Amino acid sequence: MKITFTSLLLLLTITAVFAQSKDSINTNNTPQKGDIFFSPLPVIAVNPTFGVMYGLAASTSMFMGDPSNTRMSTSLGTFTYSTKKQLMFTFKTNVYLSQDNWILLGDWRVFNTSQPTYGLGTGPQSTKNAGTGYEYQDGMFSEPIPDAQLMKFKYIRFHETALKKMRENLYVGIGYHLDYHYDISEDLLQTDTTGGQTPTYTSHYLYSTEQGFNPEKYTLSGLSFNAMWDSRDNAATPYKGRYALITYRYNPTFLGSDQNSSSLWLEYRDYFNLSKKTQPSHLLAFWIYGSFQTSGNLPYLDLPALGWDQFGRSGRAYTQGRFRGENLMYSELEYRVHILGTKKNPDFMGAVAFVNVTTASNKATDIGLFQYIDPGYGVGLRFMMNKTSRTNITLDYAWGAYGAQGLFLNVNETF
Repeated sequence: MKITFTSLLLLLTITAVFAQSKDSINTNNTPQKGDIFFSPLPVIAVNPTFGVMYGLAASTSMFMGDPSNTRMSTSLGTFTYSTKKQLMFTFKTNVYLSQDNWILLGDWRVFNTSQPTYGLGTGPQSTKNAGTGYEYQDGMFSEPIPDAQLMKFKYIRFHETALKKMRENLYVGIGYHLDYHYDISEDLLQTDTTGGQTPTYTSHYLYSTEQGFNPEKYTLSGLSFNAMWDSRDNAATPYKGRYALITYRYNPTFLGSDQNSSSLWLEYRDYFNLSKKTQPSHLLAFWIYGSFQTSGNLPYLDLPALGWDQFGRSGRAYTQGRFRGENLMYSELEYRVHILGTKKNPDFMGAVAFVNVTTASNKATDIGLFQYIDPGYGVGLRFMMNKTSRTNITLDYAWGAYGAQGLFLNVNETF
C-alpha cells in the first residue's frame, strides 16, 4: 500500500496514543489471561490502482489462556473505500486457545474492487498470449496487450481452519474454504468481430473460456487437510522459532465448485537471532512458500498468485496479483536490526533490509517454474507501538522488475 508521508505521521501519532493508554492500565506489564491489546489506526493512501483510499485498520491481540502456556492470539481487520468506488473489508485471525491445544486460522474478505492482471507466468510480458495477440482463426490474430489488463470484480472469501495439538508445536486439522468471484468485467476485452473488427482477448478471458469457466463469475469451494509446526514465540513479530504449514485443498463440485480441482500449499519460516543475549530483535528472517495446482483446473483469479497469502504480505515491490500461474514459488530473506529504544519500550524503533524472488508457470506458453525468476528488494523502518503484544507499524520501500516500486505500510511484521 502506498501512503503519503503526512499520512504516516498521523498514523504513528494516533496509534502511539492508543498503545500508551493501554500500557498505563497494566503498570507492571505482566500479561494476564483475557488481556486485550487493541491498536487502531486510520488508513489514508494513494495508489494508482485504487486512487485515494481511506478507512480504518485495527490490530487486536489477547491471551485466550494462561500466558505461561498459551501464545498470544492476533487479529487484523481493515475497512477501506477509494475514490474509484472500491470497497474492501478484511478480517484475518490467528487464535491460540488455552494451552495452545487448538489453533484457529481465519481469513474473511468482502471486496468490490478492481485489480490489474498481466497474464500467467513470470518473465518478459512478450512471452504471454495477450502480449503478442492470440490466433483466433487461421492467420488472424487478436490485438496484442503489452501492459496491465484491468479487471473489475466482486469477491467473497470465507476461510476457516481448525488445528488440534498432537504434541508440542505440532498441529493437524481440517478447514473449509469458499472463494466466490462475480460481476467480473474487463475494460480491454472486445469480442465483437462483426464488420471485420479485430477482437481484443485478455489473459483472463482466454484462460477462462479455454478451461471451461464462465468469465463473468465462478466459485471455488472445498475442504483442506492441514499439518502445521509452530514454535514461534509470537505470531505478530517473532524473535525466534520456526513455522511450517502443509495444506492440501480439495474442491469438489458437490460442495459448489464449478469444476473438480485440488491444490497444495507448502510454507516454511525460520528466524535466526544474531545477538541472543543483548538484542532479541536483531535477527535474520527467512520465508519460502510454494502454491501448486495438483489436479483439475482452478479459476483464473483463484490460481496461485503473488500477494494472496493469508495476510497479503508477499511480493513487496509489486501490486497484488502481479505474478500468477498454475504453480508459483516465493522466497524472501530479511535482515532486522534494532535502532532506538526507550526505558519503557526497548524495541521502539528498528530497520530492515530485504530481498525476495518469485517464479510462476504458464502452461499455455510453455513457461515452466524457475524458467523466469523476478526479484524485489527494499529497506524499511519499524515502530513498535505495544511492547507486550509486539504490535508494530512497518514502513517499507521496495523496488522490483519492470519498473515496479512502491511504499508499503502494514500493521505487524511482514512474516
